[in-house]
Amino acid sequence: MVCDFFYPQPGGVESHIYQLATKLIDRGHKVIVITHAYKDRKGIRYLTNGVKVFHVPFFIIYRSSTFPTVFSFFPLFRNIIIRERIEIVHGHATMSTLCQEAILHGRTMGLRTVFTDHSLVGFADTGSILTNKLLKFTLSDVDHVICENTVLRAALDPLMVSVIPNAVVSEDFKPLPRPEPSSLPFIQHPLPAHPLGPNDILTIVVVSRLFYNKGTDLLTAAIPRILENHPNTRFIIAGSGPKAIDLQQMIEQNVLQDKVDMLGPVRHENVRDVMVQGHIYLHPSLTEAFGTVIVEAASCGLYVVCTAVGGIPEVLPSHMTIFAKPEENDLVAATGRAIAALRANKVRTEKFHEQVKAMYSWTDVAKRTERVYRGISGDITEEEFYGADVGNASHWSATRGRNLSLIDRLKRYYGCGVWAGKLFCLCVVIDYLIFVFCEWWWPKDRIDIARDWPRKPPPPSDEDEYS
Repeated sequence: MVCDFFYPQPGGVESHIYQLATKLIDRGHKVIVITHAYKDRKGIRYLTNGVKVFHVPFFIIYRSSTFPTVFSFFPLFRNIIIRERIEIVHGHATMSTLCQEAILHGRTMGLRTVFTDHSLVGFADTGSILTNKLLKFTLSDVDHVICENTVLRAALDPLMVSVIPNAVVSEDFKPLPRPEPSSLPFIQHPLPAHPLGPNDILTIVVVSRLFYNKGTDLLTAAIPRILENHPNTRFIIAGSGPKAIDLQQMIEQNVLQDKVDMLGPVRHENVRDVMVQGHIYLHPSLTEAFGTVIVEAASCGLYVVCTAVGGIPEVLPSHMTIFAKPEENDLVAATGRAIAALRANKVRTEKFHEQVKAMYSWTDVAKRTERVYRGISGDITEEEFYGADVGNASHWSATRGRNLSLIDRLKRYYGCGVWAGKLFCLCVVIDYLIFVFCEWWWPKDRIDIARDWPRKPPPPSDEDEYS
C-alpha cells in the first residue's frame, strides 16, 4: 500500500488503508505500507497486527502531499519492494504523489498494480483538468482501479474498474447508553435519558478537516442562521485546517462563544467520544467520494444532515439522512427539518448502530479487494473476474497475469494526447533506464531479504463471489 496520507495523521484515507491492511493480513497476505515521514516518525515502524510501515524522508509541500520528484523515489522504492518480496503495488488517493510515482515504478519493475481513488475531482477548473490529465497518464498502464467517477476522468475501460465501498469498525462507534456516567475527556454534555423536549438543548456535531472542499465556508455562513432559528441548539466542531480562523472570527462577530465549541484537532480514537455528545451530524462537504465519517456518525446514533454531492447519497439509507444542496439556504433548511424531526421523536436513532453494523464490514471489503488481486494476477479465470462481460474485455484482459514489453507500454502512454503522450513516453523511457541502471549498479542478489512478521494461517477459502 502506497500513499502520502497515513497515520499518525487522522483521516478517512488513512483509516481505510490501515483497516484494509489488517484484514488482508488476517486472510494470510503480507502487507506493507509506504508513506512519507511525519515529524519524528521516520524509518520503519510496526503497527498492530504486524503492519510494517516505511516512512520515507521526502519534502512535504501541500496538505501532507510530498514534492513530486518523478524519478528520485525509484531507487528507494525498488529496494523496499525487493527486500519485502512484494508482488502487487496498491496506490491510494489521486492527490498522493507517492501513489502516482509508485504505480509508474511498479509497472516498470513488472509488478501488478491497483489504484484506489478516495476523492472526486471535477472537470471544469484548471486544477481539475491538470489532475485528470496526470491521472490518465498514471492509469494508462494500471491493472485495475477501485473508484467512483474515475472512469470518465481517466478515460478508463469500465471492465477494469470495481466499486468497493469503505467500511467502519462499528464496535469503535457505539452510541452512549443513557444515562451513563463517564469520565472521558471529550464528553462534557451527556445526552438526556429521555426523548428530546421542546426546551432541551440539541447538539449538532461537525468532525472534519477545515478546508474549502470540506464546505467550511458553507458551515461558517450557516451556523449563525441555524442558531438564530433554533435557540436551544449548540454546535461542537472538531478538526483543524486553514479555514479554522474563519470559524473563530464568525463566533466572535456573532458572540456565539457559549453556543459553539471548537475542539481543534481530535485523534481518531476520540472521535466517537465527540460524536456521542450530539443528536445531529452536519456534513457540508462540497466534494466527497464516500464520506466514512457520516457512517461513523450514524453508527454512533446521530441523525445525519449532509450535502448531496459525489457518492454521499449512496452511502446511507434515507431514514438516516437528510440531504441538502451545497448551498447556504438549503443547508439551513435541511438542518431545520432534522431538528424538527428529532424534537417530534419521528426518528429512531437508537436503531442506527445495528443497521450500520450489518451494512458495512472491513472483512467484506478485504474479500472483495482480494478478489481484485487474484483477478489481475491470473489466479481466477476471466469468466469469474469479468463475469458476463468477458467477451467485451479489452486489451487489459488480454494481458492479465503477464508483464507488458516496453513498446506495448509506450503505445498505451502515447494515446494520452498529442503533446502529453510524447511527454509521458519520455518519462516512461527515463524510468526504464533508471531501472536498468539500478539493476546493474545494485543487483537483486546483493539486497538482503527482510524477515516476515509471523502470520496466522489463512482461513478456509470462501465460496462467496463478489462482482
